[in-house]
Amino acid sequence: MRWLTYRHDGAERAGILDAGNNVRGFPAGLTMLDLLRSPGGLPARAADVTAGPDHVAAIGEVTVCAPLQPPSIRDCLGFLQHLRNCAAPAGLTIDHRYEQIPAFYFTNPGSVHGPGDDVAIFPGSRQFDYELEVCAVIGQPGRDIPRDRALGHIAGYAILCDWSARDLQVSELPMGCGPAKSKDGATTLGPLLVTPDEIEPHRAGKGFALSMTAAVNGEPTSQGRWDSIDWDFADMIAYTSRGTELRPGDVIGSGTVPTGCLFEHYATHPGSFRGWLQAGDEVHLAIEQLGDIRQRVIAGPKPIPLSTGF
Repeated sequence: MRWLTYRHDGAERAGILDAGNNVRGFPAGLTMLDLLRSPGGLPARAADVTAGPDHVAAIGEVTVCAPLQPPSIRDCLGFLQHLRNCAAPAGLTIDHRYEQIPAFYFTNPGSVHGPGDDVAIFPGSRQFDYELEVCAVIGQPGRDIPRDRALGHIAGYAILCDWSARDLQVSELPMGCGPAKSKDGATTLGPLLVTPDEIEPHRAGKGFALSMTAAVNGEPTSQGRWDSIDWDFADMIAYTSRGTELRPGDVIGSGTVPTGCLFEHYATHPGSFRGWLQAGDEVHLAIEQLGDIRQRVIAGPKPIPLSTGF
């Protein structure tokens, strides 16, 4: 099934998108997170909204929101070729530990954007970028989840855009605390939460034979495939649940698909680099079977100075 959260006549609802491209919604106020946390999760609630929806409308009559506001977001580095593409031009050696564990960092669940929301350039950044990813949303909770049972904990998949301020990232990473203000301002989820059975026929390699593309102002900028991933979601879930509880609604990001950001183009082809995102640019990200997002980049506020003047 294709689940979504949408807004109509001032009310926000969780529901499904049916085969006729109509939304069928639950009563307003019942969120996707509520459904995920309810007994049996989404599968147990599907019949309710299919047979007796509280609200029905054509998809073109509603505003699609982020599918959910997650309790947490862990973003893994699942596509190692992305890392190689960024490191090779600078002559950097990739730490061997990236091939031993699906490394990840926590990003801000309080800055989740919907698939059509404007995205403001982070304060102080002049090198703003998108990162094209796929994510899994946890449906069944668990701790120390074995790899061979991990996929059963996934409620669905969605597009994830990890917006990044590259100049801030270059400045803060040498401090050794990981990305902070370079990633803090926006993460996009959506437009749909697609259940695993919908894409199972496309399974290939460690992922799915589905294309992942990006364009800026209609100019193609990224072309990758989900099945080129090195760490599958089974490994990501097994590792991220090690010693801790994954809860319904927690988001696990795949990391950036190869070619899936402007920084890779800057690193590999500096002479033909198109430039960083500017206010007024439209970013279009798409993953087969999961839908697409279109967002406008807008100017952000100036940073408020600290006591140091920084």
